[in-house]
Amino acid sequence: MKTLSFNKGIHPKHHKAYTENQPIQIIKPKGDLVFPMLQHIGAPCEPIVKKGDTVRVGQKIGEAKAFVSAPVHSSVSGTVKKVTPMLHPNGSQVLSVIIENDGEYTEIEGMEPRGDSSSLSRETIIELIKEAGIVGMGGACFPTFIKLSPPPDKKIDFIIVNGAECEPYLTSDYRVMLEETDRVVLGLKTVLKLFPKAQGIIGIEDNKPEAIKVMKAAVAKEDRIAVKVLKTKYPQGAEKQLIHAVTKREVPSGGLPADVGCIVQNIDTVVAIHRAIYRGRPLMRRIVTVTGDAVKNPGNFKVRIGTSCREVIEAAGGFKTEPGKIISGGPMMGIALFDMDVPIIKGSSAILCLSKKQTVIEKESACIRCRKCIQACPMYLMPLELNKYAIHNEDDFFVKFKGLECMECGSCSYVCPAKRHLTQSIKTKKRSILANRKKS
Repeated sequence: MKTLSFNKGIHPKHHKAYTENQPIQIIKPKGDLVFPMLQHIGAPCEPIVKKGDTVRVGQKIGEAKAFVSAPVHSSVSGTVKKVTPMLHPNGSQVLSVIIENDGEYTEIEGMEPRGDSSSLSRETIIELIKEAGIVGMGGACFPTFIKLSPPPDKKIDFIIVNGAECEPYLTSDYRVMLEETDRVVLGLKTVLKLFPKAQGIIGIEDNKPEAIKVMKAAVAKEDRIAVKVLKTKYPQGAEKQLIHAVTKREVPSGGLPADVGCIVQNIDTVVAIHRAIYRGRPLMRRIVTVTGDAVKNPGNFKVRIGTSCREVIEAAGGFKTEPGKIISGGPMMGIALFDMDVPIIKGSSAILCLSKKQTVIEKESACIRCRKCIQACPMYLMPLELNKYAIHNEDDFFVKFKGLECMECGSCSYVCPAKRHLTQSIKTKKRSILANRKKS
């Protein structure tokens, strides 16, 4: 079987055996739910409820006032306890709506199917996706309606669905492909209706043979959809790398996928599109992998957005050993949590619980100029040089050598024999430069 891939990259251990054979379990929240008004790239929402208000499932509680934004909806019914800044998974304080769950899950009126996408206009589909608050659920959380509305001069040839799930430990997308196969296909067909001349491609890594099998069977009679088998390599699921793997097109420096005729969507994003169109439901749930050697019963869970991470870990049996680190997301690009009392948000793909043995941070030593980081970097950067510029605050050289284009995948740090904290230093310097630009 021919496999497709990109240049460079690394081959970390998969660690997917913990959860790949664990079906998705539905859990319901027990305590209060916290809904940050920022669960997407762009401007935060503005709360449109206040303390004491009664809310229902599917009710909009955060309104998007800016163009690059996405509304937030309640996933439960109950009473608004307060609207106040709360701890976000990214470590910051974000204005949030706290809802006391009444356990009734009473839904708002009008949350019903919108009809088959073939009977809806392009404008209606885009508006439904926008109002459903759908964002990219692979981690970037870019508002989906914007991605599906490229400039008129951008001819879209390919709609690529990212089923690579290259990050170690994660299996939520894999389980969605197995258990919600038809919804993946129907969601993709909805997107293809927006681009009548485009071809749909579902890219899946070859370490997921069962997903390849079921998805190929599901699209066997679809003229405009094909499944492409990808080589198992990290970061195969990154947008630019995925585009190169399946189309051999190169997104230009500083460019966007639409510049080369492509739009990339995550597996669960197209399922969310299906739910919005065929069931009339906004984005209110998230499939989350709870995994790692510190958790008792690793598994995949369907979680209502706003649920506490602590409750989700408890649903997996809690800890069997004291964790050395808890990460929101995967080990390569996830964010370490210093508090479990943060909510599941739209971009929460996993909760990774690692033992102290697995989280020993080795001491840095001097760079030995071996070039392994350069050989691994999928963005063709020179991490050893960017690390030097970052440490010495040489911002001009950092920008000149394309430091802002680093995708923070962690490949350079992974292969570094000197254990240099390359990704962290580059990431920190990027944040600093961008923050200074924003101020000026």
